Amino acid sequence: MKQLPVRARKAGRSGVFQAPNRLTFADAADVAAKLSPDTPVHCFSPSQLRSKLATFRDGFPGDVSYAVKANDGEHVLAALAANGLAIYDVASLEEMAAVRAASPHARLHYHNPIKSRNEIATAAERFGCVRFAADDRQEIDKITAVGGETSKLEIAIRFKLPRHNASAHDFSSKFGALPEQAITLLRYVASRGAQPMLTFHPGSQCGDPGIWSRHIHAAAEIARGAGVRLAALNVGGGFPSRYVGLTPPDLSEYFATIDKAAIEAFGADFVPLLECEPGRGIIAGSTSVLARVKLVKHESREVYLNDGIYGSLMEVYQVPVITPFCRAVRAKGAVEGPMQSCTIYGPTCDPLDRLPHLYDLPADLAEGDYVEFGPLGAYGTATSTRFNGYPPAEIIEVEQVLVA
Repeated sequence: MKQLPVRARKAGRSGVFQAPNRLTFADAADVAAKLSPDTPVHCFSPSQLRSKLATFRDGFPGDVSYAVKANDGEHVLAALAANGLAIYDVASLEEMAAVRAASPHARLHYHNPIKSRNEIATAAERFGCVRFAADDRQEIDKITAVGGETSKLEIAIRFKLPRHNASAHDFSSKFGALPEQAITLLRYVASRGAQPMLTFHPGSQCGDPGIWSRHIHAAAEIARGAGVRLAALNVGGGFPSRYVGLTPPDLSEYFATIDKAAIEAFGADFVPLLECEPGRGIIAGSTSVLARVKLVKHESREVYLNDGIYGSLMEVYQVPVITPFCRAVRAKGAVEGPMQSCTIYGPTCDPLDRLPHLYDLPADLAEGDYVEFGPLGAYGTATSTRFNGYPPAEIIEVEQVLVA
């Protein structure tokens, strides 16, 4: 096994990152050819991340933040900060600390609607956080009790509409007040002296821009019902990425729909500050995963890799509609032969460690070859585990990753 370069850094939450060096790679195939890594590798393209961030910042009609939960890697946060991103949606104190390490003066939106008093107080005192979300009166009471000077607090009421079928995840099953409840809560925030706001989430991988329009019109009705002028309206994340069988509308269609709906719903002179908080939408296409083949059972067409659902591919198992593209890679030469449908297993001793779909791979795929999966910048690192003692993937910078 060749040693990975110093540039390779640990993924996940271990906090162990090695210093970069000057080695550069074109793509995953170049990594395989030059390094022959025997452990999984996350191929990370700063240029692809920079391009997608620019798409949001140039096109969205308001402030853009990044949902850290999608990928809290040090390399990701450092790249975003280096490109001037100054607002981050965080769900925990640990995410706040990670953001502060990369961007000491960043604004933090604590949009997890459920928080302990200690978490609220620490967010305010240690990290200077003034933005909190809530979908219940008790949560508002906690925030105003321990979150610092009330007049400086920004409290965003999270609301929900009846479930739709346009997204991969339904966040309304866990969070959000119904519109009539949101009216009461928004009025309560204003009465406590905090700055009242609204927030919603259309659901992960939402394929219908019209869902944002429905929510924005509902937000205007909630504000009018409460008799409150909104300081801001956060339209959430949910902006989709392309996967196998999923080709969503262009992001420009989402941005235009949001802008048009806000003017229609609030009036051109009364549109609140619009915010969005994409995670997957920004980070997904920046990373692919290079996994090595440990064994091929040709008769049964079963392929065993050194990465699986307990590592970088957990979301593929949890949400089968989010299916990354893949290609076979050989360190020296090309993988050839007719394509065959194969069952892919991960390295653990758990029979659940199997991808839910068959993948087409070349007939002469063999031990020591590689399979690249992409895009996996979103949740490929954040949800990985150490089950069976397998280490986290290494991170290596490349120019281009597999996105289709």
